[in-house]
Amino acid sequence: MSIVILLLIAIIVLFGVRNIRMQFITRPVFSFFKKVLPPLSSTEKEAMEAGDVWWEGELFRGKPNWNTLHGFGKPTLTAEEQDFIDNQVQTALTMIDDFDIVHNRKDLPPELWQYFKEEGFFALIIPKKYGGREFSAYANSTIVAKIATRSVSAAVTVMVPNSLGPGELLTHYGTQEQKERWLPSLAVGKDIPCFALTGPEAGSDAGAIPDVGIVCRREFNGEETLGLSLTWNKRYITLAPVATVLGLAFQMRDPDGLLGDVKNLGITCALIPTDHEGVEIGRRHNPLMMAFMNGTTSGKDVFIPLDWIIGGPQFAGKGWRMLVECLSAGRGISLPALATASGHVATKTTTAYSYVRQQFGMPIGNFEGVQEAMARIIANTYQLEAARRLTTQGIDLKVKPSVVTAIAKYHMTELGRDVLEDAMDIQSGKGIQLGPKNYLGHAFMANPISITVEGANILTRSLMIFGQGATRCHPYVLAEMEAAGMEDETSALDRFDSLLLGHMGYAIGNALRSFGSALTGSRFASAPVSGPTQQYYRDMTRISSSLAIMTDLSMLIMGGDLKRKEMISARMGDVLSQLYLASATLKLFEDNGRQQDDLPAVHYAMTERLHLAAKALEDAIRNFPSKIAGVLLRVLIFPLGNHFNAPSDTNAVEVCKGMLKPGPARNRITFLCGEFDGDTSGIAEVENAFLAKYAAKDVYKKLKKAQRSGHLKSKLPMLELFDVALDKDIITEAEHKQLVEADKLRLAAINVNDFDKL
Repeated sequence: MSIVILLLIAIIVLFGVRNIRMQFITRPVFSFFKKVLPPLSSTEKEAMEAGDVWWEGELFRGKPNWNTLHGFGKPTLTAEEQDFIDNQVQTALTMIDDFDIVHNRKDLPPELWQYFKEEGFFALIIPKKYGGREFSAYANSTIVAKIATRSVSAAVTVMVPNSLGPGELLTHYGTQEQKERWLPSLAVGKDIPCFALTGPEAGSDAGAIPDVGIVCRREFNGEETLGLSLTWNKRYITLAPVATVLGLAFQMRDPDGLLGDVKNLGITCALIPTDHEGVEIGRRHNPLMMAFMNGTTSGKDVFIPLDWIIGGPQFAGKGWRMLVECLSAGRGISLPALATASGHVATKTTTAYSYVRQQFGMPIGNFEGVQEAMARIIANTYQLEAARRLTTQGIDLKVKPSVVTAIAKYHMTELGRDVLEDAMDIQSGKGIQLGPKNYLGHAFMANPISITVEGANILTRSLMIFGQGATRCHPYVLAEMEAAGMEDETSALDRFDSLLLGHMGYAIGNALRSFGSALTGSRFASAPVSGPTQQYYRDMTRISSSLAIMTDLSMLIMGGDLKRKEMISARMGDVLSQLYLASATLKLFEDNGRQQDDLPAVHYAMTERLHLAAKALEDAIRNFPSKIAGVLLRVLIFPLGNHFNAPSDTNAVEVCKGMLKPGPARNRITFLCGEFDGDTSGIAEVENAFLAKYAAKDVYKKLKKAQRSGHLKSKLPMLELFDVALDKDIITEAEHKQLVEADKLRLAAINVNDFDKL
């Protein structure tokens, strides 16, 4: 007993007496921390400082405040935004023939281009005082997604001017003169913008762009002017072939010191009319046969005045931060909108097609093999819609959540790929035969574009999500890194000492919470709700604590090598990502009023998110470079094993059962497909067949009953079956007419296009 007391006293003295703590703990730890500190490049530092930490910070720190999540409110459209969607967007959908756009015109028809310009589709983010619509991120996303349900090419054409590009950069950083010069003409489509960032030698590593602007003096408009000699070579630039104004990112250098002592000012953004002398717009690319404009631009020794820099000369060298902040917003709107649209179309059409398409005498949706894939489609679509809403809500709250938008970009485009692959598997021949009836093919073909642009998915997952999240979201690490960088060592030690005690308490708390939750099944963790989703909140708190303690140990053991351990980093990023997606799912369930018919999809999505998060933790532990630390992590995180299983077969069947019929739950996660009054699209065709066949379900039951009793043969062609049933008074004239009409629609829906020649 006395030994225990002496030990406690020693610990209290060691940590409680400042001079002793500084000598025996703080100094050695500080020295070790500086040694293992991951070095940050200038672009990494700017990326860390740009943007904001939002909900992902709560998820990262081990004990999320779920009331904060619920306090964000429900994303809504204003009356003006809803009116635009009900009228202008709906009209635009009727003007879209995607097969004609992609295979015949290789471009949008002139009347659609003109309609987009006149009705402000290119001005969704431009302030009203400059003639724009100034819509919310949620409205912007909804508009792009609705268009994408009919045409990826049209959606991308609308998406780009409202995402990363001159309009957004000017709105946030432009001088008053630049705003007045460009924004009104961009708003009405008089000018078409593009933004040139990617080049042959710089893709995902945008900070390494070789394009250069040299400060010099030349004659411009008859006067000697201080400006830039620009040389660039860019590719993959969307809208470049039709752009009238070019946003350009380049490295700015001042070798002669015309602006001061700094020779390399860094990445800078400028705005250049494409008819300016020396600007070259090259030939078009062909992005997987899609018809949106994409191509190259180049220039050699092109002179522009300094005031063409976005924001003016005072923003020289600040381009990277500008791009990171704007990209964090645009990346959370544009590509996630396309992915969500894919989910809505896949769910709407696959549930309908599975009901009207028959094999072996029954709808294919009754087969468990089909239901397994269809359940994934439905649950992933619910997940996509949930993540779309939460992410755009963060942007509309005027935060710049760069980690959240990286999560959204990566995981939502991957989920978009998953739903399209499953939909193609189920609809098979209907999905692979291109033609006006096909509503899956072009989206399926275009999906890899989303995977590779705005930060390639592999690098987004392995470098960005955890790489930025670990430092930015951690309550202590960034401050400790700043302390380590202080020149005054005494001040640095004092600052580090104050952080160290808090960090240690934080780590111990997370370790105890993770271990305790694992032993008790998280039963004692708090949750903001009761009922069927309560346990999910508790389990997420457990996983959040596990991620936090694993992050601390990873940084302690691997230090600067952690960012090179991309597989480990990616798996821990996956944990954070799954927690974010799960949060979005639970919030959508609450925002929708806790609808009971949403529960099968919620259960499936949440079970999958927790399963994937736990699997990522387990895989990271199994591959942890320090085996001793790996054993410790396993004891703290999975002392009784990993029991987070994938969704059950029963859950999958329940998800499908509620969606193979018209109803509010199905409408809630397919509403982006729009209204179908007078619509002749392939989506409308299969939906109308579904509704007609479902309306006649009781009549079909009569036929089945008669077949089982022997009054009707079991294998008659449909129309003959209807006629025989009418002759035998099994059905009435009205029912016969209903069946014939439903079957006509069914055949139209399952048939595909054919051509004389291709």
